[in-house]
Amino acid sequence: MKFSFAHNNINVKDLDTSLSFYKDALGLEEVGHIDGEDGSFKIVYLGDGINPHRLELTWLRDWDRPYNLGDNEFHVAFYVDDYAGALAKHKAMNCVVYENEAMGIYFIADPDGYWTEIIPAGAY
Repeated sequence: MKFSFAHNNINVKDLDTSLSFYKDALGLEEVGHIDGEDGSFKIVYLGDGINPHRLELTWLRDWDRPYNLGDNEFHVAFYVDDYAGALAKHKAMNCVVYENEAMGIYFIADPDGYWTEIIPAGAY
């Protein structure tokens, strides 16, 4: 028996804002979606065009408050081929929330406060 990753899910308050952020910050594109028949939810799958792993964004019509992210210790991570360029881009977007120069990594936060780790290609 063998398992493989399919996707990671996060719930978002404003789907359009989140879609724009993930496209601008990480180059992710929609690769599929599911719309609730009654309009109560939308699920959008984002991909990087390289591997089959997906980021699933779930929007709930009746959710009226920010999500409680607790201590926010969970995150997704992306490798990048131009670390310095990515860091400059994300600093210009004002979304860098933590930089660990000793480890050579940093984190960005999306509009809902979810963190994404950015790692130089070939590290770890």
